[in-house]
Amino acid sequence: MYFLTRNGRLSEHLVDKIILQLNRVYPQILTNKEAEKFRNPKALLHIRLSDLISHLQKKGDKHCQEFYRALQINAEQLYNDLPSRKILSPMFFLACFSVAAGLALFMYCWNPDPKVIGGAKKILGFSPIIIGRHVRNICMVYMEDTSRKN
Repeated sequence: MYFLTRNGRLSEHLVDKIILQLNRVYPQILTNKEAEKFRNPKALLHIRLSDLISHLQKKGDKHCQEFYRALQINAEQLYNDLPSRKILSPMFFLACFSVAAGLALFMYCWNPDPKVIGGAKKILGFSPIIIGRHVRNICMVYMEDTSRKN
């Protein structure tokens, strides 16, 4: 909501168009009474939009999706600039996945509890798709050596 109202990105005219679209095309989303409430010119745009979004969130995901569809139809550039529409690069995903996998492996391998090491064997044993076969075999041998020492 803050993104939509700051720097005049979403004008009163556009908010009214979105409300009217939700009311006319999808009357089950916004009734006439609700549409009048959210189109009240006496209320500030920030408050009207905040109330509209809160109202739609209470009704469910489908209603919010229709709001974003109406936003896309009436203000496509603004819709494309939404922070939730930014696509993260594959490298960012791989970096996050690598960190998470490394932390999980670290927690399993350096825990002195033998039950946890057995769990790590099971996890690594069922991960030939994620971890290459050779890397998996090295990890399994290392964990077997570690469990024998304990």
